[in-house]
Amino acid sequence: MEIVVKDFSGKDTKKKVSLDKSIYEIEPNDHAIYLDVKQYLANQRQGTHKSKERGEVKGSTRKIKKQKGTGGARAGSINNPLFKGGGRVFGPKPRDYSFKLNIKQKRLARKSALSYKAKEGAITILEDFSFDAPQTKKYTELLGNLNVLDKKTLLVLSDSNKNVYLSSRNLKMAKVVTASQINTYDLMNATRIIIAEGSIEKIENILK
Repeated sequence: MEIVVKDFSGKDTKKKVSLDKSIYEIEPNDHAIYLDVKQYLANQRQGTHKSKERGEVKGSTRKIKKQKGTGGARAGSINNPLFKGGGRVFGPKPRDYSFKLNIKQKRLARKSALSYKAKEGAITILEDFSFDAPQTKKYTELLGNLNVLDKKTLLVLSDSNKNVYLSSRNLKMAKVVTASQINTYDLMNATRIIIAEGSIEKIENILK
């Protein structure tokens, strides 16, 4: 698959890049994508939720009425979950939601996501660029030149660039990552993938 490289102004250059078929033209595996996205979202959870059970709520443990003869159900203490202010039955406890996923499966998921985007024509190759200082207006200009200002975009750089990252941080629908940081969730969540020319080789080295 060959794609024309665009410059900062959004115009086609005379350069073309050939994308690896083993990454951008495979038969997508939906289950691998599902598992990788599920793991990504699970890893974002703090798992610090906690509710108090009957042994932890504040209140007397005195038996509030006699066992028999009242006509009502038995009640051991005011902390009973059936009473207002009592403990909660089987409430959430702190836990770790993360789980392991094989590297080969994660690699397959990313390849599948890229193949989907390539099939949709949602991949743009951009000439390498840099900003001298953080400037959101300049990054907005770039997105406008590429006609993706109103779309969710993911820019993949070859190396970390603080000025470019800071320029995009205030934009709700724009995200900037390096080639080593790409994940299935970000790829599938974005409407348009913008890949810097210098990061193509790095992506291929990671996913091969």
